[in-house]
Amino acid sequence: MWVTRHRLRVGAGLLVTGALALSGCDSTAPEAAPSASVSPTPSRTFKPGAAGAGDAYFPTYGNGGYDVGRYTVKVRYDPAKDQLTGTATVQATATADLSAFNLDLAGLTVKTVTVDGAPATHTREKNELVIKPATGLITGNGFVAEIGYEGQPKPLKNEVLGDGGFLHTSDGAIALGQPESASTWFPVNDHPSDKAAYDFEITVPDGVTAVSNGVPGGKTSKDGWTTWKWSEKSPMASYLSTLVIGKFRITTGEHKGRPVYSAVTTKVAKGAADASIAKTVKVADYLESVFGPYPFDAYGGVVVSDSRINYALETQSRPVYSASFFRQGENTEVVAHELAHQWFGDSVALAKWEDIWLNEGFATYAEWLWAEHTKEYTAEQAFDIRYAQVPAQVWRTPPGKPGVKGLFSESVYQRGGMTLHALRVAVGDKGFFEIVKTWAAEQRNGTATTAEFVALAERISGKQLDALFDTWLYGTKKPPTPKPL
Repeated sequence: MWVTRHRLRVGAGLLVTGALALSGCDSTAPEAAPSASVSPTPSRTFKPGAAGAGDAYFPTYGNGGYDVGRYTVKVRYDPAKDQLTGTATVQATATADLSAFNLDLAGLTVKTVTVDGAPATHTREKNELVIKPATGLITGNGFVAEIGYEGQPKPLKNEVLGDGGFLHTSDGAIALGQPESASTWFPVNDHPSDKAAYDFEITVPDGVTAVSNGVPGGKTSKDGWTTWKWSEKSPMASYLSTLVIGKFRITTGEHKGRPVYSAVTTKVAKGAADASIAKTVKVADYLESVFGPYPFDAYGGVVVSDSRINYALETQSRPVYSASFFRQGENTEVVAHELAHQWFGDSVALAKWEDIWLNEGFATYAEWLWAEHTKEYTAEQAFDIRYAQVPAQVWRTPPGKPGVKGLFSESVYQRGGMTLHALRVAVGDKGFFEIVKTWAAEQRNGTATTAEFVALAERISGKQLDALFDTWLYGTKKPPTPKPL
């Protein structure tokens, strides 16, 4: 995600945006198949799954006891009434002997619940949907839960991080946000540690478009309503799912055998936004040269214009951008940031929110690499100006342990990017870019931690890097200028 903070001057008269792009147990196994429910036996003890994924920063986010393989979400939304009805099918595998399990669902009214085709009881505890199957679920067995629900979706209020989730707009709706948003429009295990594949069917009135993640599956119309289909088969963290409904200028095409689908709101005149998004595949091709193969089956972007959204978010395969980024002309820097997240943040996702610098530091550094590629300025120049001019608070806030309030702080972005440059200086270009490509390849479609990145960097470089990472990620004072090791 990216939110404008300030601008920093690089060299003589060259301005570099100091904007910040604020921007998951892994589900890479084949989707779970339904299995027959097994009644409890004396040899087994069935217990409810945990009502949280165990994240120290957000203890109530996500849930435990199962691993989702695929979501199939079918929703119908009437913008005139701000009314949503939906059915979510959750294909999962039990990772414990479960008497009950939770899904995250904010607001909305649950009408029906079945597990493996049999009616299940359900209760609500704030934003938790607690489901009790007719019989226990055994560790290692697949199960399918189907939930029918309806209501007027509302965003999730967060005084520290900002609201996220479903927003009703003048011409439709936008479901977007970090660190949580999906639970405002479908029941979900809402933590990046449980990635899954997704199929979406979104039915809206004729005349408006419904855009989501992944490969477009076409549309069908009947009785004044149009159903749009989308499919993301690569594992995706729940907060990276999106739904954008409205009137757009649509651009489609194909690049390297993959569909390209982009949408720019008609609320803004054709111009810089369209031109910037049109460079998506060009930027992606450059990033592929330094990060390795593009990780997903589709390209694209969505531009929205809404005063409540002043950021860009790396929604998987199709980032969403605020129109404000393009008011002063073309802006491929933000495009580079969000596309870099497709590798770092989306394909390689967070196991825990504390390690968010792995997302934002890489995306920030990608901006510098893109500028170096386009000969605007070098990564070294970008580092030097930040090293000299960032606010003192950046040095007091360790990006490797920023705390909840500092999750989207300037330290996470700018000092995160500087950490990577310090690593580049320490190990040299050959070692650095081998580390980056190997990280993307070995962790593809998974989740990862800072400790794993440090271990990889040391393995490839053959150097002891504890002191470097301790200083740049966890220190509370300005580090010395980086030197080759």
